[in-house]
Amino acid sequence: MSEAVTSTATTSPGLLASLDPLLREWLPRQRWFAGKGRPVTGFSLVAATELLPVDGKLGLYHLLVRAHQPSALGAETHPGDCYQLLIGVREALPPRLAPALIGHVEEGPLAGRTVYEALYDSRPAEVLLEALRSQARIGGLRFEREPGREIRAGLVPRLMTAEQSNSSVVYGDTFILKLMRRVVPGVNPDLELPLALAREGCPRVPPPTAWLRAELGGEPYVLGVLQPFLQGASDGWELALRELAKGEDFGAEARALGRATAEVHTALARALPTVTLGHTQMELLADGMIERLEAAAQAVPVLRPYVPALRSAFTALADLAAEGRVWTAQRVHGDLHLGQCLRSPGGQWWLIDFEGEPARPLAERRMPQPPVRDVAGMLRSFDYAAHSAGPSAAEDWAETCRAAYCSGYAEVSGADPRTDPVLLRACETDKAIYEVVYEARHRPDWLSVPMTAIERYATSDLY
Repeated sequence: MSEAVTSTATTSPGLLASLDPLLREWLPRQRWFAGKGRPVTGFSLVAATELLPVDGKLGLYHLLVRAHQPSALGAETHPGDCYQLLIGVREALPPRLAPALIGHVEEGPLAGRTVYEALYDSRPAEVLLEALRSQARIGGLRFEREPGREIRAGLVPRLMTAEQSNSSVVYGDTFILKLMRRVVPGVNPDLELPLALAREGCPRVPPPTAWLRAELGGEPYVLGVLQPFLQGASDGWELALRELAKGEDFGAEARALGRATAEVHTALARALPTVTLGHTQMELLADGMIERLEAAAQAVPVLRPYVPALRSAFTALADLAAEGRVWTAQRVHGDLHLGQCLRSPGGQWWLIDFEGEPARPLAERRMPQPPVRDVAGMLRSFDYAAHSAGPSAAEDWAETCRAAYCSGYAEVSGADPRTDPVLLRACETDKAIYEVVYEARHRPDWLSVPMTAIERYATSDLY
């Protein structure tokens, strides 16, 4: 296997052209494809690396390709998002790999071969781990490891099939490799923040063991992160739904999760710079929220009747800043909800997936924010869990969790988020607006969940 990760990386010049018609059909069907609803009209190659030679039984390509699509407004086709693909090549697929099929190549250097999503296949997944273990350099790819952290060889891989915005492979219940699918240049917070927290000694985040990156055109790309796999841990979303279905109180777990969130925030404030937000900065923050509201109302007409009332949450924040109020901002999780939390069988909570909201620009995701932004995301998540399980007693369950979470947060941070109701209301409203747009585009059946909250936010004060 080591030969596979030390060989010179070469690719055939006609490779992308031969894959183009198959990728046009396959890529839009993937859960992590961000350009749904618009046709793919072509591709441009950003980088290509051969990880296993195609002249054998199994070939493996690592590709970074940019999908060309019309803009949302129907303008001319332009280069769009860049995606990381791992393409396996075989003469024919065995039945166990049928779900991974991309298609049969008819022309070009791979003519007569079958190509497929390689992460379903154990051998390509083993190649990735071995490259990380040996800190390989293959073409433009750099497989790097945190000093002092070891990776045992021979761990058996398995692809996690749960729908998500990236792809994850578990190795022998020891490590999990998260591969970014939609990639952008720059410092990725999903590596940056867990590394900072690990070096700060924060026990609430699995420490990065190794990572995959590329340097293209002078810009860094983080392509994957390997972290310890938390064996036996429960997903916070699934755990909440199970307890809700049984009629069990979730308040104690919500309080513990509030404490864990505050521990992470406290460690981030120690590890990375904090800033003070005064009138000018908060006015810009409120203006951004108003802009997102107006854009959302254009995209989702059902939101339009609520715009004036929702805008008041943001203008109230700007007014408070104009009176001289200041806030502290720091690096935060950026997309915190129950699905980004894991609980061990012993009751410890971890926070994972520090990528932030993928739809937002990377520079925005890396900006210091008031910590209440994360709190608002979790409070919205309790509301989601309650309403997705049915209307009966949903509001009481969610309110109990929200109160317990804020109390737990205050126990560690010394500040209860509810004592800053104007900021908390603005952040919750902003998050609900984001949810409305997301659900309208991706899960229309769920649109009623954030819209129920929108109606509530538009007709009453939250706190």
